[in-house]
Amino acid sequence: MATFNEIIKKHPLVLVDFSATWCGPCQMLAPILQDLKTHFGEEISIVKIDVDKNNALASSYRVQGVPTMILFKAGEQVWRQSGVLPLQDLVATVTSFR
Repeated sequence: MATFNEIIKKHPLVLVDFSATWCGPCQMLAPILQDLKTHFGEEISIVKIDVDKNNALASSYRVQGVPTMILFKAGEQVWRQSGVLPLQDLVATVTSFR
């Protein structure tokens, strides 16, 4: 299995969703992220990270609340947001970093 660093460097745009199974807003965000993937197709890779199972990774990115989304472009963090955003806001954000 590829490491996290390999994944964020392999794809031009990677949106990482730090979430938890017990988190209500995380569950609300899931279908929005599916729609985002449908909108952009192969232009973006979306990776879901369970903070309870990957605590060290979440800590290394200073994730203090869920959901927290981090957008990577060519392996570099370019955007970060905590909480749920509507689809149109996420589309605008991703479009600005294409």
